[in-house]
Amino acid sequence: MKFLTSLVALAGLCAALPQKRQGSWPNGPLVTNGRWAQDAAGNTVNFAGTNWPGHGEVMVPEGLQYQSIEGVVSKIKSIGMNAIRLTFAIELVDQIYANDGKDIDLKTAFVNGLGEANGTAVLAQVLANNPSFTEETTRLEVYDAIAAECAKQEIYILLDNHMSKGKWCCSGNDGNTWWGDREFDAANWVRGLAYMAEHGKSWTALVAMSLRNELREASDNPDLVAASYHWQDWYKYIQQGTDAVNAANPDVLIYLSGLNYDTTVAPVFRGTALTPGTETFDLADFEGYADKLVLEIHNYEGGIGSCSSLRYNLYTKGFQAMNESDPATVNVFPVALTEFGFNMNDATWQNTYASCLAEYLPEYKASWFIWVLVGSYYTRQGTQNFDESWGLLNVDWSDWRNPEYVEQQLKPMVAATLA
Repeated sequence: MKFLTSLVALAGLCAALPQKRQGSWPNGPLVTNGRWAQDAAGNTVNFAGTNWPGHGEVMVPEGLQYQSIEGVVSKIKSIGMNAIRLTFAIELVDQIYANDGKDIDLKTAFVNGLGEANGTAVLAQVLANNPSFTEETTRLEVYDAIAAECAKQEIYILLDNHMSKGKWCCSGNDGNTWWGDREFDAANWVRGLAYMAEHGKSWTALVAMSLRNELREASDNPDLVAASYHWQDWYKYIQQGTDAVNAANPDVLIYLSGLNYDTTVAPVFRGTALTPGTETFDLADFEGYADKLVLEIHNYEGGIGSCSSLRYNLYTKGFQAMNESDPATVNVFPVALTEFGFNMNDATWQNTYASCLAEYLPEYKASWFIWVLVGSYYTRQGTQNFDESWGLLNVDWSDWRNPEYVEQQLKPMVAATLA
């Protein structure tokens, strides 16, 4: 009953949000105020968007062999979305440092990622669709072009560190699970975050950065799990990451992800012990930028049997942080569902999971990013031109994979979230 009472109270808070005068987009820098993100005029800013991966082996955002950047961003904009979660790998920055401060050009990136023959062929397609690029264009110049187009079309960017090594995510044995895993060097991670935060200062559309995607147990490294996989070390490393990002770019919001593939951030908002220690999350530890912190969670409970169960799980693992009237909420934050998704090739969108999220997220005015935009990947898990059945777009990025879903559920969900 307390859970239901809390939901009613939170829904009431969401009912009517006063809007103030809007300055020039994005009217930043954005800050948090309780459970809301706000622009410089105090207007509430919610995100309804999708994930655009760039963390794969090529380390260039996907799909450009099929469409122009303008075309992809226009497609996102056409259904009312106002944001993308744009991902990158720390390896991109590591290679810049190893190359005397110079980024890798597209020719090298595609050949390294796809092999000489396929890399050369796919790059030719990229250049044909994006004629402002050449073989000498760098990877970060592609990111710059995406950021410029997003600014032109008023699409906010959440820049997400998805992996350390450029490749598909995620599993328990991929070497990228937790600080100290074989490919997850903590110092390089901090350096990479700072570099991208500094680089992104020139991106008008960049309003937020996420520290790390889906922190998780290393299934092949029990010693690391025993020594470090816990909330106490999470807090230590998270502070290093937030300090680095804020020092390099004090304007951006900073998204904090939790444990178990980012399915829970409960100790953060409940103010309980960050075990095995006794310390608790304290906003005073983020001196000068406590109003920049946002929590994020993921949910892939596609087989769940009831909407009430899904609502309960989302609330107790994350969304409770948005309900200051709940006596168990110690620290109040905005919370975003930065990943959820399902198969787009059939009628899965009509099941309990998808239908419930389409109702629940707008009701809470929670920001969200559906996984995933891409119709295909340059390469994924050894398969080139991998057809993504969960993608909003079809394999050649020319149209929606499931137009019925987009028209009947996704577009109304976007509109209701941003209303």
